[in-house]
Amino acid sequence: MSDPLAPGASDIGEYLVSCRSFDEYRAMFGLTDDDLAGRVLDCPGGGAGFTAVARGIGVRAVAADPVYATAPEELLARLREELERGSAWTRAHASRYVWSAYAGGPEEHARVRAEAAGLFATDLLARPDGYVAAALPHLPFADDSFDLVLSSHLLFTYADRIDTAAHEAALRELVRVSRGRVLVYPLVDQAGRAVPDLVDRLSAALGADGVRVRVRGTDYEFQRGARQLLELSRP
Repeated sequence: MSDPLAPGASDIGEYLVSCRSFDEYRAMFGLTDDDLAGRVLDCPGGGAGFTAVARGIGVRAVAADPVYATAPEELLARLREELERGSAWTRAHASRYVWSAYAGGPEEHARVRAEAAGLFATDLLARPDGYVAAALPHLPFADDSFDLVLSSHLLFTYADRIDTAAHEAALRELVRVSRGRVLVYPLVDQAGRAVPDLVDRLSAALGADGVRVRVRGTDYEFQRGARQLLELSRP
């Protein structure tokens, strides 16, 4: 849906800035109230409403994304453009998606994403300290900073543009800043193709260094075939 935007020499650059909702995050990752009891990182956070809503209910949430280096006015203008582009894409390719979570179909999906973008924009302007401009695999957080790390729709999604070494470096960095679990969703690329060879290579590399690796199912499915996530943790 989008080309990468000016990645640095060693960082994973900016991609489509999506605006998923807090409820979509809970469903994607199967999150419980207990999961949100500690400090949580969303990376990349994009224009999602997760951090805004989470902070509003008392969760110690932080979002990291290279796009946060953009001036807020420019970022919000870009969000509006990408919401329109994303809505047009899903309407034109509706057969690629499972609409059961959106009773009104594409119209409901567009409404949910627009609402999430609005919550993000309000929180970004009111409390910018929760939004850190940073790109994987170099995050400005100390080791063991977060109880839960969430990462969606970057790794594996752009498997055609992010090579195995960059995937591994990004996952290692997410594990480094976590003292609990790292959850990565989905395990399919943009076209909905599974990437089992990539998952297996990364699982073997991380497992060899003592990282616990588990591929597990999720009840959420919007992109067809996106029914699994990767769970990582240290001993």
